[in-house]
Amino acid sequence: MTSGGDAADPAPGWRPDVLGAGYEQHTLPLPPDDAGPVVATLVRHVPAADDPDLGLDVLYVHGWSDYFFQTELADFWGTQGARFFALDLRRYGRSLRPGQIPGFVTDLATYDEDVAAARAVMAQDVPADRPRRLVLMGHSTGGLTLSLWAARHPGEAAALVLNSPWLELQIREVGRALLEPVLQVDARLRPAHRLPVVDRGYYTRVVSDAYGGEWHYDLTWRPERGFRVTSGWLAAILAGQDRLARGLDLAAPALVLLSTRSALLPRWDPSMTRADVALDVDGVARRAADLGRHVTIARIEDALHDVVLSPPAVRREAYATTARWVAGTVTLTDAAAAAGRAPRPHGPAPSRPRLHVRGPDRRRRR
Repeated sequence: MTSGGDAADPAPGWRPDVLGAGYEQHTLPLPPDDAGPVVATLVRHVPAADDPDLGLDVLYVHGWSDYFFQTELADFWGTQGARFFALDLRRYGRSLRPGQIPGFVTDLATYDEDVAAARAVMAQDVPADRPRRLVLMGHSTGGLTLSLWAARHPGEAAALVLNSPWLELQIREVGRALLEPVLQVDARLRPAHRLPVVDRGYYTRVVSDAYGGEWHYDLTWRPERGFRVTSGWLAAILAGQDRLARGLDLAAPALVLLSTRSALLPRWDPSMTRADVALDVDGVARRAADLGRHVTIARIEDALHDVVLSPPAVRREAYATTARWVAGTVTLTDAAAAAGRAPRPHGPAPSRPRLHVRGPDRRRRR
């Protein structure tokens, strides 16, 4: 497997990103893990001149077989008064190097190193007397990963926004209880054992412009049928879901965005263009209550698995929902205090949410 990038890592520091003007990337050297040398990659969005600054930093983490390319999402967070950063985790996207097994880890807590490295760079040039509030946003496995991170680091995040987070297995708790012991044995004996491919490529057919969808992205970093999962990685996911099922008791408020329906079908069906084809959204909605004390679940009609890749009208609703939640929850100082922090306010909160959505041509529509 090749990464689509150079074998040798560039000198540290910010440099132009593959997304073009307004985006920069920073390679984050990490301690080697059991599978060898690794890096993560932090991407930042340069905000528009008229974007407010309310002292928020958003850190976005992608899902399985994925990387950050959703520029419209970065634009949205800019209008909400946030600096936007996205993290390509080790062995994903910009961080994937030749010879590596894509996405391979055996414990989701390993990503604490990736997040710590990202936050250290995000903190550069931030005055000590004006701390910024951290909003975590994760999609699919990234949502699970960040939820567990927040539980291990209480008080660090002011809020979480979870976009179709993989909080429960598609066969739900009973199936997970049956599968996990068998998989854990295989993971101990041969953690890098690659399991059969189960992705039939239907999701790619819905979203990729290579197959008639709306979105352009690198099919090397986000392949048509996904990367093959390993025993060690899947065991780590199940262990994380089991930990969540016992309750995380997060103090920070969380917004969970989900489609109203799933389409987990063995053959192509047009309903897949208006549903989540990856997760059992009803099972995830039930499990979301175990995240913590203040959980808002927003079911978005006709949303796809990645809600912000849904058709225009659907994602406008998702952005509007998130904007209302941000204005009513995240920008309030008592939300930060509930998460164990009381940062100094950065100017007045907007009287109502500002929602500017940039389409695939990356021009602003007002």
